[in-house]
Amino acid sequence: MHPPFIIALKYIRYWLSASNGKGHGTHSPFVYNFIVKLLNDKREYAEFSSIESLRKKLLLSNEIIEVDDFGAGSVNGTKKKRKIAEIARLAAKPKKYAQLLFKIVRYYNSTPVVELGTSLGITTAYLASASQKSNVISLEGAPRIADVARKNMAALGLENVKIITGNFDDTFSEALKTAGHPGLVFFDGNHRYQPTMHYFNQALDHLSEKSIFIFDDIHWSEGMEKAWEEIKGFPSVTCTIDLFFIGLVFFNPDFKEKQHFVIRY
Repeated sequence: MHPPFIIALKYIRYWLSASNGKGHGTHSPFVYNFIVKLLNDKREYAEFSSIESLRKKLLLSNEIIEVDDFGAGSVNGTKKKRKIAEIARLAAKPKKYAQLLFKIVRYYNSTPVVELGTSLGITTAYLASASQKSNVISLEGAPRIADVARKNMAALGLENVKIITGNFDDTFSEALKTAGHPGLVFFDGNHRYQPTMHYFNQALDHLSEKSIFIFDDIHWSEGMEKAWEEIKGFPSVTCTIDLFFIGLVFFNPDFKEKQHFVIRY
């Protein structure tokens, strides 16, 4: 992991050099549409309030649970006993990015969804609530965290989520087989170079031209930055969008040449 001050410097460099977040000067119609319809969509969807209420509740929880996390390399640490409030603070995607995932699933009708890293289920809830037709298969390494996530899905009335517990090396391939050709895969379970590339290559065998892969924390470490650069170079990748904290990968063959964008968000 990069030290915090390095990540801060990288973010400042990104912010100063990234393309305009309003779409001005973007020549790709697809990416311009992505910016205007998604990045600049300021609507508060009805589903947001209940999920954010749950987030607030988790952030105030003093409950302590046993954690055995197979997703090594995450920012969560490796302590055996963790407060739910701490997990919610460190592991859940911030509202801005979780809600963007919701908008992506809804706008592109991305289904089914495979999520590598459930945690307490905040991001999972956004992915699942975007559409009742969007079946979500979410993988979590820590059984007790998965139990909490299942309770959270039940509390939100989300019945289109299946949470699978176990080592990602064992569960990811089966989840992909079940999904068939996932509309969206969110990689948020292991922030290291080799596992990231391993899971990416596994997912490539199941993609369609409409598939979207989203990688969390692409600038979190040298390993993640290396993985991101290699992913951009894969022949089947036709377009990428770097939003600093997440990176999006598209495979649409309508792009006649590779296009890579860094956009301020």
